[in-house]
Amino acid sequence: MVAMLQLTKNITNVPIMSLRTGGKVATADKPLINPNNLKIEGWLCTDHFSKKRLILLAQDVRDFVPQGIAVNDYDVLSEPDELIRLKEVLELEFELVGKPVVTTHRRRVGKVNDYAVDVTSMMVHKLYVTRPLYKSLAHGQLSIDRTQIVEITNRRVLVKDVDVKVGSQAVAPALGIS
Repeated sequence: MVAMLQLTKNITNVPIMSLRTGGKVATADKPLINPNNLKIEGWLCTDHFSKKRLILLAQDVRDFVPQGIAVNDYDVLSEPDELIRLKEVLELEFELVGKPVVTTHRRRVGKVNDYAVDVTSMMVHKLYVTRPLYKSLAHGQLSIDRTQIVEITNRRVLVKDVDVKVGSQAVAPALGIS
């Protein structure tokens, strides 16, 4: 099965649609990401009717449709204090976008400006990093796979070194050039 990846613009600030009523019941303001495993546990939402802050759990999402996020009905939305299991994640208020990205050799790579989520597993699979201006002119944006991530803290994302210097001697035989 092929993973269906969605960028943050498709899962942030989008309507939550009820399949039962066919209408909007809330707005998914931002995903609640568990920094320990980069899993989206749910969404912080604004109720369409009372404007209260509610939580939509990831397990209650039926589908991602062009109109937004489809759920069975309004009753899948919960009060934050009802969700004891998510208390830690809610208190962290973890934001992935804007985090500095640093390599294991303490080289600054840039800042996370977007990420891609597998909507089946709700796991963050790729980070898209904006490099500093002097590097972006030559190389552009960088894509980092989740397998390259070593550690995530509240201050930074630590990744394996992505640039491996290869001498011209090693490259020539691989290309079949003597």
